[in-house]
Amino acid sequence: MADQAELLVTRPNPGVLLLTLNRPEKRNALATSLLGAVATALIEANDDETIACVVLTGGNQVFAAGADINELAVKTPVMAETEPRGRHWATIRAFSKPLIAAVEGFCLGGGLELALSADIVVAGEGARFGTPEINLGILPGGGGTQWLPRLVGKSLAMKMVLTGQPITAQEALAAGLVAELTPTGEATPRALALAETIAAKPALALRVAKDSVLKAYTMGLADGLAFERRAFALLLASEDKAEGTAAFLEKRKPIFKGR
Repeated sequence: MADQAELLVTRPNPGVLLLTLNRPEKRNALATSLLGAVATALIEANDDETIACVVLTGGNQVFAAGADINELAVKTPVMAETEPRGRHWATIRAFSKPLIAAVEGFCLGGGLELALSADIVVAGEGARFGTPEINLGILPGGGGTQWLPRLVGKSLAMKMVLTGQPITAQEALAAGLVAELTPTGEATPRALALAETIAAKPALALRVAKDSVLKAYTMGLADGLAFERRAFALLLASEDKAEGTAAFLEKRKPIFKGR
């Protein structure tokens, strides 16, 4: 498992991988190298059968305060089309296992887009979520204009994107952007506890269930329901389904194998 200075990679609990953004002097600004490190770690986690769930955090002070302005200042249209940044975003969004973002402090710009790539967001009460790119004469370019309205609705997304003003953790919770709030400083421990619970579930069902939920954002209702039905039928043939039902009937703890 890759462990780079900008990204700390640890295994705090069985089945759980913790990725910590580690550019505190830059408030975890998402330089292309850091984004690439996250993408690489997720590729490796995807192929590691001992990892069932990943938690992504920026630590207790800030999640990520946006893109690296030094990179942005010299970026040209050609660079935007040819640099690996777009591929890194696609890799992160394609991660097939559950991904939890633990957010404290500022979660802005590219940091918000990174949190939007997670399946579950747990936030400290002092967290702030925003898309300040309009203040630099640009717009969110890592999926923000597409994912934000899908998650919080058109009106709030427009307000955030067009004003550049952040919303509070409480507003993010009410809008459905955040799943849980914790006291400030406790987002990562709570996310790790949630990840440990998820990691104990059958791995195949986790992947298929995540894929099915995400299809709700890319398919129409009829196609989504058809996909869900096929996914359900697939899981009926799994060893884990047989083990799960047998364990329930026998009143014992199931032993899942991810098959």
